[in-house]
Amino acid sequence: MNIILFSRKELKHRPEQLRTIVDSITRHNLEYSVNEDFANVIESLTGIHITAEHRYTNLPQATGNDLLVTYGGDGTLLDAVELRPSATTPIVGINCGRLGYLTADDGQGIEELFEHIVRGTLHLEERQLLSVEAEIECGGKCLALNEVTIHRHGATMISVEALINGKHIATYHGDGIIISTPTGSTAYSLSAGGPIVDPMCNCLVLSPLAPHNLTMRPIVIPDNAEITLKLDARGGEVFLSSDNRTYTLKDRATVRLHKACEGLILATPHNNSFYDTLREKMMWGVDNR
Repeated sequence: MNIILFSRKELKHRPEQLRTIVDSITRHNLEYSVNEDFANVIESLTGIHITAEHRYTNLPQATGNDLLVTYGGDGTLLDAVELRPSATTPIVGINCGRLGYLTADDGQGIEELFEHIVRGTLHLEERQLLSVEAEIECGGKCLALNEVTIHRHGATMISVEALINGKHIATYHGDGIIISTPTGSTAYSLSAGGPIVDPMCNCLVLSPLAPHNLTMRPIVIPDNAEITLKLDARGGEVFLSSDNRTYTLKDRATVRLHKACEGLILATPHNNSFYDTLREKMMWGVDNR
């Protein structure tokens, strides 16, 4: 097993957890590589030397037996999606952030996590990705695990005409619109009033952002639908956010979205269900009286 470690340098890393991660890898004699920023953090906080052969700066090379392990929060895991050497590379997150819906481990079970990795007992779930096509600087295409958001740039209201399979559904006047996967239903879409969706559902959610027409509500559509968004920014610019990445769109731009051909394999080290996570993170059923 080849472990690909990824973290962001601006996080509040915990030296004792970093030592546990490295010790677990070396104890189990696992191959590993660490992104340059994270390797420098490990060295500065723990004194553990990461040699040049165990560092990577660009996309790591696929070995056919890889596991991408992120250290941080859900944002770190989202950043790491494009680092997968292949679409079949599972990804698992160690959470040192806040809520952590996607990151499966809370940082206290690191040794147990690596035991599961060595034994091959990680639970694997395939999550859908959104494919985005627009006139943006990343070659016109990108992928999103949580959501794609069209939102205004400045104080002026924008209009977004939405078509499903070529049929007009509505024109959203306001701050913009969110197109969420089931995985992302507990993220930005939830804050905008969207429903919580089991990540195994085959659907997408369209949620308006601060709609000027109060009758506009989130809508759930099949995930095999082709979504077309036509923008009217009144001569200005619009932002397109795909998970953690933000791009600028020109007025009158068109954005096309559909379920990506490839999915993402999310690994978890325990048998906690989606509903267990909801109860834990949202404190459902907790009576503080």
